[in-house]
Amino acid sequence: MSTDYDSRRVRSSEIFPPHVIAEIQRAANEGIYEIRGLGARRRVPSFDDLVFLGASMSRYPLEGYREDCGTDVILGSRFASKPIHLKIPVTIAGMSFGALGANAKEALGRGASATGTSTTTGDGGMTEEEREHSNLLVYQLLPSRYGMNPDDLRRADAIEVVVGQGAKPGGGGMLMGQKITSRVAGMRNLPEGIDQRSACRHPDWTGPDDLEIKIEELREITDWEKPVYVKIGAARPYYDTALAVKAKADVVVLDGMQGGTAATQDVFIEHVGIPTLAAVRESVRALQDMGEHRKMQLVVSGGIRSGADVAKALALGADAVSIGVAAMIALNCNRPLFEEDYRALGTEPGSCFHCHTGRCPVGVATQDPALEKRLNAKAAGRRLENYLRVLTLEAQTLARACGKSHVHNLEPEDLAALTIEAAAMAGVPLAGTNWIPGE
Repeated sequence: MSTDYDSRRVRSSEIFPPHVIAEIQRAANEGIYEIRGLGARRRVPSFDDLVFLGASMSRYPLEGYREDCGTDVILGSRFASKPIHLKIPVTIAGMSFGALGANAKEALGRGASATGTSTTTGDGGMTEEEREHSNLLVYQLLPSRYGMNPDDLRRADAIEVVVGQGAKPGGGGMLMGQKITSRVAGMRNLPEGIDQRSACRHPDWTGPDDLEIKIEELREITDWEKPVYVKIGAARPYYDTALAVKAKADVVVLDGMQGGTAATQDVFIEHVGIPTLAAVRESVRALQDMGEHRKMQLVVSGGIRSGADVAKALALGADAVSIGVAAMIALNCNRPLFEEDYRALGTEPGSCFHCHTGRCPVGVATQDPALEKRLNAKAAGRRLENYLRVLTLEAQTLARACGKSHVHNLEPEDLAALTIEAAAMAGVPLAGTNWIPGE
């Protein structure tokens, strides 16, 4: 019998490729599900599957050096007496103190403030570093109620009621014990050094009627000044958006399955929720059916990386986008520094998803004082500022190419899809045709 290499025999299975075999064996050895950070790694239809139809004969483009293209957006104009006015349509998503260190939270505030946009507290309460350096700060109210108090609600510029998150619709947040320092434990009223798992649903309500009462309570606490957002994970976006409208929220934040997290089960990240591309159209359709599109603002998050992603989300009907993982990367996440520490985690720069361990080599997702010192808040804030400016310039460039004087004038007619799946999900024609699958 020949022992020479035979490609017919040395071939992995489609159902049981090496990474699946490795996970089965890990589960068999450890008896617990895998926990990790960041977002989905699988390939799903995304904004990359859409292209813009730039102006030519039928439309005239704008000259970038001489003709303005606006980027400002107002969030919360539906009921709040003091809506938020942003200079750019890109906001910073909620990432908690606990998941991130104090330096990272300060850097997010610095970068957002320098570009005229908002940042968000995340689970775990408001830190002074974040409030001091964020000109516009959105306070998240989650099922855990960590750090929640009326004074901080009043100190915030808006309130975001988190019903769901794109990385884990139907699940609660997780924070490993190694990241629960005395300061984190004190803010969350938790024992120090013990793993924490948040509740998956709010204790104050069981449905949209109760949510409406809670939103009114939040408005009364803040004298009807602060916009109230409702954040939903992309699972049933049409109905969840419609119920947020009914509950009298000011803004819907829609988080697709590509959205990141500091820590949750891998099975959640990869197998729950729908792609951001598919979710946007459904949420916009709900707003249109209820006569609230552009009256109630829609903020889209989950895998936003470039100005092209920003522009495509706006063209599909969003009012703004929110970034989390991309903002972390701008700070220094996955940067090739301290590579020996990446190797100690069993990974390398560009492939690290070990936020949950608290051993972030570059000092972003950690509570370890020695690691935190590796992140200079001022320098990281400048990097985020640069990145946000690039996103805005790219979105303006694409809007001008389509003949638009404001990024909010982008529309589905400016887009074509490169795949049948993307055409069906986004509701735009397949490139080179007038065909929208399903219509």
